Order: sequence, then structure tokens, then C-alpha cells
Amino acid sequence: MNMLPNALLSHWQATEPQLVSLAERMGLQWQEFFTGLTPEHQTALQTVLTLSDFVADAFPRDHEHLCNAITGGSIDAQINSEKLNEWLDTLARGAESEDDWHAALRKLRRRAMVHIIWRDALKKASTLETTRALSQLADVCVIRSIQFLSPLLESRHGQPVGKESGEQQHLLVIGMGKLGGWELNLSSDIDLIFAYPESGNTTGPKVISNQEFFIKLGQKLIQALDKQTVDGFVFRTDMRLRPYGQSGPLVMNFASIDEYYQSQGRDWERYAMVKARVMTGEDSPEAQELLDILRPFTYRVYVDFSAFESLRSMKAMINAEVRRRGLNNNVKLGPGGIREVEFIVQAFQLIRGGQEKHLQIRELVDVLDILAAEGYLPSGATEELKSAYFFLRDTEHAIQSLRDEQTQELPTDPTDQARIAVSMQCDDWEAFITLLNQHRSIVSHHFAQIVAHDDEQDNKEADHVWLDLWHGELNEEAARDFLEQHPCAGESAVRQRIDTFRESRPVTNMQQIGRERLEALMPSLLEQVWAQDNTEETLERVIPLLEAVLRRTAYLVLLSENPQALEQLIKLCSASSWVAEYITRTPLLLDELLVPETLYRLPDQSELQEELHLRLLRIEADDLEQQMEQMRQFVRAHKLRAAACEVMNRLPLMKISDYLTRLAETTMTMVQNLAFEQMVAKYGYPTDANKEPVYTPEFLIVGYGKVGGLELSYSSDLDLVFIHHGHPGGYTTGERSLDNGVFYTRMGQRMVHFCSTQTRSGDLYEVDLRLRPSGNSGMIVASLKAFKEYQQNHAWTWEHQALVRARVICGSSELSASFNDIRQEILTSQRDIPELREEVRAMRQKMRDNLGSKDTNGQQFHLKQDEGGIVDIEFLVQYGVLAWSHQHPELTQVTDNMRLLDALTKAGLMAPKDCQTLQETYLSYRAETHRRALQKQSLLLESDSVSALGFDARRNDVTRLWKLWLEPEQS
Repeated sequence: MNMLPNALLSHWQATEPQLVSLAERMGLQWQEFFTGLTPEHQTALQTVLTLSDFVADAFPRDHEHLCNAITGGSIDAQINSEKLNEWLDTLARGAESEDDWHAALRKLRRRAMVHIIWRDALKKASTLETTRALSQLADVCVIRSIQFLSPLLESRHGQPVGKESGEQQHLLVIGMGKLGGWELNLSSDIDLIFAYPESGNTTGPKVISNQEFFIKLGQKLIQALDKQTVDGFVFRTDMRLRPYGQSGPLVMNFASIDEYYQSQGRDWERYAMVKARVMTGEDSPEAQELLDILRPFTYRVYVDFSAFESLRSMKAMINAEVRRRGLNNNVKLGPGGIREVEFIVQAFQLIRGGQEKHLQIRELVDVLDILAAEGYLPSGATEELKSAYFFLRDTEHAIQSLRDEQTQELPTDPTDQARIAVSMQCDDWEAFITLLNQHRSIVSHHFAQIVAHDDEQDNKEADHVWLDLWHGELNEEAARDFLEQHPCAGESAVRQRIDTFRESRPVTNMQQIGRERLEALMPSLLEQVWAQDNTEETLERVIPLLEAVLRRTAYLVLLSENPQALEQLIKLCSASSWVAEYITRTPLLLDELLVPETLYRLPDQSELQEELHLRLLRIEADDLEQQMEQMRQFVRAHKLRAAACEVMNRLPLMKISDYLTRLAETTMTMVQNLAFEQMVAKYGYPTDANKEPVYTPEFLIVGYGKVGGLELSYSSDLDLVFIHHGHPGGYTTGERSLDNGVFYTRMGQRMVHFCSTQTRSGDLYEVDLRLRPSGNSGMIVASLKAFKEYQQNHAWTWEHQALVRARVICGSSELSASFNDIRQEILTSQRDIPELREEVRAMRQKMRDNLGSKDTNGQQFHLKQDEGGIVDIEFLVQYGVLAWSHQHPELTQVTDNMRLLDALTKAGLMAPKDCQTLQETYLSYRAETHRRALQKQSLLLESDSVSALGFDARRNDVTRLWKLWLEPEQS
């Protein structure tokens, strides 16, 4: 007998045979059990199994318990920490190894999730009962895992003891975000921070520092929760909210945590800390001490209205991400979603929480009640927000209960839509969407009232004359008047191009809403284009961008509603064809134009690191595809900023190159961190000589060429060498164990894959590893020993030249010091000067022959490769370092040509006048290469361009000095 709505019958008919088959394999006689149930229990079970594929799979696997729970009625009872601990005691009885414990935890999670989904799907639990039960499950799993795992470590290392107090130390776990507020959803990951009170050492027998002990314990705890086994996982565990993010230590003591938040804590970390809760118990003196450290950082003692601006900035970042990733149908991040309700509440907490302690609570709904009672929000508004919040959270749970997937995206499959509608007690999908949109509209309204700018207004209506120009409706008299007011060279060709675009198939085929958005934009856009000196060129550059976004009309809205972004776009397209094409290939870069002050201010390295960390925080730690896409978007956004500063003459060339180099360093550091984490997840940690896990990579990225010499341009590839110092003969700790050397080689391959894979936004960087020992035939990752032996005994002179510009980009500080020692030793070796000159000249001539202009009539000059060009200056400098570093080791302390020329002069090896000549020439040449790159022009200059730029004299100067240094016998 079927009791389901018609919309779900077909899904049940497809599900039941699979359920029966699995049940029989698990020893459950399904038909016998089902027919023995009361009609009420049959209806309830059939409904839940239809609404949740997860329960349909989990039920037979724990059928003995769940069948009894249904027939006895305990399935309807709210579960709590006491019940969860009771179940875990039973499931973990006899557990001795970590594998035994992992299995027990995963069975507990499966059982608890069935109970929770049952009550949620049948609306026997309120929204907050569901979220609290899930949060209690996380607490029990964390606390009990620490209790199980600590003795395993103590048996080897003893107890950790504080240096000052002499007392035993314990791991404190801070639950962040929804976990801290008892608000977990059905498929939440959990954000954790690990802390311990004091530094010190363990009592032995094998003594290690307290930090090492707690890092080991933290790693074991993460494995217990996060590791995927045959029984599944417990909670995806995210540690990226800890101080310093992924680059920071896994566990820190209280003093280090206090110092970090006092000196380096960011606004977004204040936001994250609002819900922070010590999961391991807040009654102990240690927990209170930790909370006393965190509260002053989170809550200012004064009324802090700057929180509004911080939240606006964070919301703007999220809006940009919604556009980038198409998240409009996301009930958490989309407009009017869960995140906006959270922002409203936390804005008031951050602003007034320092003075009004009763706002320093974690549960969102309780804060809304306080805001209404205190008069900060009208009671009608808080009731609307609560109602919307519950509806959105229930929708989130309905989506996630389908397959236990961590998503808040509305489904597109009709069957899934029907299941969501039934779960939300709506007649059909259309009725559900109507109700959802009502709630989202209410949330968006209140968010705009509370957090949005007071002065946000609609754009004024464009002057009708620009609309007539767009429509091609300027009559002869109107056109004459228009041109008198707005003169334009080549106006006839411009108007023809406008007409061609307007009548093109992509425009005429637009849907109504898209066409309306284009109509709203074009008058303002044409007015901006007309104001440029090169109107025709600018229009030709802008139209491909418009064509690229005709199907993504959110960007048309962005430009029409943000005049400042439109103004910057037109100015940049007018100034550079490269910038115009760059934005056309990646329209999401339009988000970068929204705030001109940001566009023309290049952040320092710490700001770059923070932004990249924040971008990746919003992506699941195991979502490699989105990580790659976000990092590409990050790099493109900042290259655009650099180009904007250059074409608008806001910053000099060297500042631009330094910035592009910092950007590459920041990005490659993150690539290394992610690759290491992903390798560890698959193979475990490398081990040292004592077979102990090594928790930070013994790995180095060395930059050569432009990245080593701080001279990156927009499309420069990265000349890199990877070096490791893993213990030879050691193996990783995972079940799929690898030799340490193989581990690091695969890590290097993963990093190259990360950089070179083509996603929607292209590649990250083109990585060139040909400068590694033995070039293309060598190992992708060299051991430190192999690198040293190769440089000492096998490297060619040109490879030692390359070493002049080599420097560490990121990696182990100990390994960095070892690399620098090797580099110093090689570069300061005494060489035979005539032989060195001959080898440098021979390599330079080979490059000219292969890469130069091959012009024998003096009509062309390749700015980089021809005689008197950029490479001549670079080779001259490298020759000087190799020839004289044995007498002047200070020549090895820098890697960029400008400072190397200074060093040669300071050492008395080059005349100051010659140094100035080469520096000025080098900067002039490089500035022209950048200018040509931004205008998409070749580096091959015709003779008239050479003369116009004054490069005749500069080329002669370089050639004269080349002969003085490298051809003295002919001088």
C-alpha cells in the first residue's frame, strides 16, 4: 500500500528494489519487517526513505537498532549528548586500535544521522532541535576521540607538562561558525582551532615538546573525523580558520594565540570568532583563560560602527563569488540567503557587543530576540527574519538529506524538486519557489536597510541623445547638433560600428530581460567611449567584451548600476588593447573595477596572502577543481590591477614587476601548501630518520630568470627548480605508503598540474622546469644532495649564469639556508677568466643566432635578443658575478640586475657612469617591453621606432660596454 504523494511514487518504485536487495545482503527481511509495522509507521518510513537516499542506504546497514527504534517509538525521540555517548559506548566496545575507533565513530554518525533526518523530514523536530543534535554529535565525536587518542600518544611520549606551572596540559578545541553556535547543518564540515595553555615538554620516555605532542594529537583527531574509510567519514574537518591559516602551525599555545590576535587579527577573523566555543568544555580555568584572550579581539570596548563597512566588504566579496560561480540558486550564499541573515545579526553583535555583554552569545535566533527586546530592530522585522531563517535552514536540510552532500544549491532534477517540495510541506515545486522567493525578498530588504550604504541610489536616467545614438535614430539636424557638442574623429566609422553591433545576431537574439539590461547600459557606455581621444579604437576593444557577456547579463547590470566601474573599464580599454582582451577573456574581472581606490592600490604581500586565504576558505578543502579556478581568478584579478596602475601611470615599472613577482610568490606558496596537504591525505606524512612523521614539507621552490630577478611581466612563465630534503630510505605514514623521494616527486608533479591545467579561466602560470639538474632528462624534484653534486661537477657555465638570478621563492627555512650555502659556494668559486669570457660569448652568440632578428641591414632591432639589447646587459652582469665573486662575495647577495649593477660598481669593478648608463638603458628597454605587451605589439622594432625612442644611442652604449667587458682583446 502506497501512502506517498503521486509526485514521489515513481521514485519510490525505483528505490524499493535496491533497498530490498541491500536489506537482504545485510540480513534484514524487508517485506516481513515492513508489513509488520503499523500503517502510521509504514507511512513515516516510506516517506523518509523516499525523501533521503542517504537513509535508504544507511537503514539496512544498522537495521537491528533502527528497526527496534521504529517499532519501539524511540526513533521519534530527540537525541542528546547522553544518548550519543551511550550508543558510542556500545559501538566502540573492545576498540583498541585507531582503526577500531574510526569504525565505531562512523557507525555512530550513520545511526545518529538517520535519527536526525527522520525527525527533520517528518517535521517532528524544530529547526533548532535538528541543528543542536548535529552539533552535539560533533562535540561527542571530538571529545571522545581526544579521550581515546591521548593515551596512545602518552604511552610513547608521556604527558605534556607546562614549563611554568608544572601541570599537565590538555588540548582545547574551539568550534567555529555554525558548530560554535550549535547550528550545524546535515552535511556541515566543522571548522576547528586547536590550542593548549603552555609550552613545555612531555615526561617521556621519548620526550618531545608540548607543541609536537599536540600536533600529533591534532593530526590523529583530524584523521579520526575526516578520513574516508569503508564506513564513510564522520565530519569533514577544516582547520583553515586557525591563526596564519594553512601556513600556520596546526596547534598554538595561549601566548602565541594572544600575540597573533593582538597584532595580526583581521576583521573577517572577528566575524568568525563571534560564535567561537570551546567544545572540550568551558568550565575549566584553561577554557576561561582562552575565552578571555578571544573576547577583547572579537568585541571592541567602544561602539564599533566600522563593523558595518567590514561586513559590507565581506558581502561584496561574496556577491562577486556568487556572480563568478553562478550561485544565485544557493540558499546560503545567494541573494536573500542564510548568510545575509547571519550578517545582519553579527553586525549588531560586533558593533555593540563590547559594551553590551548580553549580545556576546552564539545562537543567532537568541540574538534576534535580544535585538527586538532592546529596540535595535523592530519586532516585526525580527519575526520576519526568524521565519525566513527557519525556512532557509529547513530548505538547506531538505537538500542535504537527499544524498548527504555538502550543498545548498537548489536542485534542477524534477524528482529532487518534488522531494524538496514535499519535505517543505508545499503542494509542488512552484509553490515552494514562490514561498522561498518571498522569504529571500524579505531578507534582502532588511539586509539592504541595515548593512547597505545609505547613499546607494539608482543611476540617473541617461541623456536621451545617447539612447538615440545607440538606436541609430539621430536625424541629420540632431546629428549635427550632437557632433558640435561631442566632436569625434572618425565619427562615421564609429556610428557604423555601433549599428553593426546593434543589428548583430547575438544582440537581436537576446531574451527580453537581457535586451532590457543592454538598453539600460548602452547610453552611458557610449557617452564614456565618446569621451576618449581614441573613440574608434576604444569602441572596437569594448564591443568584443559586450559580446562575451550578452549571455551573462549580470555583468551588464553591474556596469549600468555602477558608473564608476563603467568609467574605469572604458578608460582601461582606451589605454590598452591587452587589458581589453584580458577582461574579455575573463569577464569576472569586471568585479575588480567596482572600487577605483582598490583598483589602483596594489596590496603588500601579507594582504595578498590574506585575500587568497579568504578566497579558498569558502571552498571545500577537497574541491581541487574550485581551488584551481579560484586561484586563477585571484591571479588574473591582481594582474589586472598591475596593468591598470601601469597604463594609467600610477606606478613605475619596477614597482609593477615587484608586485607581479610577489603575486607569483604568494600563489606558489599556496600551491605548495595545497599539494602537500593533498599528498598527505592520500599517502600520509613523510618520515624522518627516527621514523617520526614530518608535518611540514621539506621542500623548496627556487625561482630563476624573471621571477628570481624580480622582473616578472604579465605573461611571463615561471622558471622554477624544486628541491627536497626528505630522509632517504624513509616512507610515508599512510596505508598507501611511498618512499619519501617518490612522495616529493609526485608532489612536484601535482604542483605542475595545478599550475598548467586549463580551467575556464585558463592556466595559473606556465611553469618551466628546464633549469633543473640535467634539464628535461632530470628528476622533476631533485634532492638537495643531488642538486649540490650536479652544480659542483656537471653544470655548464650557462647554468651557473642562471644561478646568479636564483633565489628561494618559498619553502622550509632550514632547506633555504642549505640552498643559499650551495649557491654561495658555486658562485664564489674562482674561474679562469679568459675561458669564462669565451663560454659566455659563445652562449650569447648562439641565442642571437636562434632568437634574434637576423637582420643584416640595420632595419630591425629585437629589443631583447639582438646585439645591444636586454640579454646583452643580463649576460654582462652575470659574467661579472661569476668572474669576481670569489674576491667580492657580496655580489651574490642580490639577484636583480639593477642591484647587481650597483654591487659591481660598489666593488670597484664598474665605473659609476657605466653603471648609470646600463641601468637607465635596462629600465628604458624593459619599460618598452611592458608597453608593447600592453598594446599587443612585437618586440621587433623597425628602424624608425628605434630612432624615435632614442634606442640607437642606448644600443651603441650597451655594445661598447659589452666589448669592454667581454671582448677586451678587440677593444
